[in-house]
Amino acid sequence: MEMCKDHLDPQKVLEEVGLEGRMSHFPAQLSGGEQQRVSIAGAIAKNPKMLLCDEPTGALDYVTGKKILRLLADVCKQRDKPVVIVTHNSALANIADKVVRIRSGHHDIHLPYHLAFKAQDLGHRHERKP
Repeated sequence: MEMCKDHLDPQKVLEEVGLEGRMSHFPAQLSGGEQQRVSIAGAIAKNPKMLLCDEPTGALDYVTGKKILRLLADVCKQRDKPVVIVTHNSALANIADKVVRIRSGHHDIHLPYHLAFKAQDLGHRHERKP
């Protein structure tokens, strides 16, 4: 019995995260960054309608982090899946189509410059009143 019906090939997804040579390893045999990439590969392989990522590059070096972010962007654009990234790394805002910053229970929505006209139509600044 399969866990999900329309899953992607796990071996191909492991290749996409750069772990094709570690397929037969147990989690204890992997570094923290490799474990994080296996987790991301597993989420992508399930082919969900939306991908939720909590600090997806937190345990990764800069170069590997960029590759994973590129992969997540590809999932979003090529596979037409929304990807939500929750992070403390404000530098990731530059790759997002939409940014929601949450501070002290208030949120502020930001869109990139090329989408700014839409933000004005929608009322781009939303803050919850205490």
